[in-house]
Amino acid sequence: MPNRITPSEISPKSIFLNRRALIAQASAALALGAAGVQPARAAITPPGKNPSLPSKPNPAYSTKEQVTSYEDVTNYNNFYEFGTGKDDPAAYAGDFRTRPWTVAIEGEVQKPQTLGIEDLLKLAGMEERIYRLRCVEGWSMVIPWIGYPLAELIKRAEPTGKAKYVAFETAVQEDTMPGVRRAVLDWPYVEGLRMDEAMHPLTLLAFGLYGEVLPNQNGAPLRIVVPWKYGFKSVKSLVRIRFTEEEPPTSWVKSAAQEYGFYANVNPNVPHPRWSQATERRIGEDGFFSPKRETMLFNGYADEVASLYAGMDLKTNY
Repeated sequence: MPNRITPSEISPKSIFLNRRALIAQASAALALGAAGVQPARAAITPPGKNPSLPSKPNPAYSTKEQVTSYEDVTNYNNFYEFGTGKDDPAAYAGDFRTRPWTVAIEGEVQKPQTLGIEDLLKLAGMEERIYRLRCVEGWSMVIPWIGYPLAELIKRAEPTGKAKYVAFETAVQEDTMPGVRRAVLDWPYVEGLRMDEAMHPLTLLAFGLYGEVLPNQNGAPLRIVVPWKYGFKSVKSLVRIRFTEEEPPTSWVKSAAQEYGFYANVNPNVPHPRWSQATERRIGEDGFFSPKRETMLFNGYADEVASLYAGMDLKTNY
């Protein structure tokens, strides 16, 4: 059995404070190929090289903030199926297979079904929405996503009255995902939302970014984006949706419940056990001496989503 990595070893704070050092280390690692180290495989294609994904901009989800560069968004990721380093997904996702692709819809629904990616792409009109994405480690980005509300898919499945939660399962390809060969997490990666969270207009089923289909390292061919929660709730490379009456297990809660809660709402008043969440560093403005930004409650989407948690203790339900 491979050795399990403890939560304290995954993505330490020094990683996101010094991403240029990580990139330099990755470049140096290429030189070790002759010594038997697996070389990195370039997965990045510059804008205009991936297939385009036409969409209509939604002015309700625009921003005056500077959008994070394509280079940063596609080179600095958490996607542990490809490795725990921020540059591992871009380096090793090139062989990941996104066709053929299906998503199974199961559980407490009147219309269980399995849909191919082509059917999902045509299910509703594509919108471009610019959302912030905030990571629990303390970094953030502003990304122009392309997709449609997850609610469009949920409504077509016709959940029963027992459906209180929506569980998500992501892909496992052992031959193309080097990270799943190690017991970093209990694979496959699983996550979940409460039904009202999943049905909220902000919750996006995303198929692209920057006018193009999703790159492999960003969760191709489709992913969830839940902008008021920490990034680990926005599952990538989705293969299964299951509607349940009980709260579903989630990967990070199973791995380290003392650090990661089911709700994972961005809350500057609830510190992570190993660092504060009161401030964040915007990728692209990440010089060591650059001032950090104050973290906004619900990642700045409080007006839209705070009512979902009325009466809840957000320090207990973190």
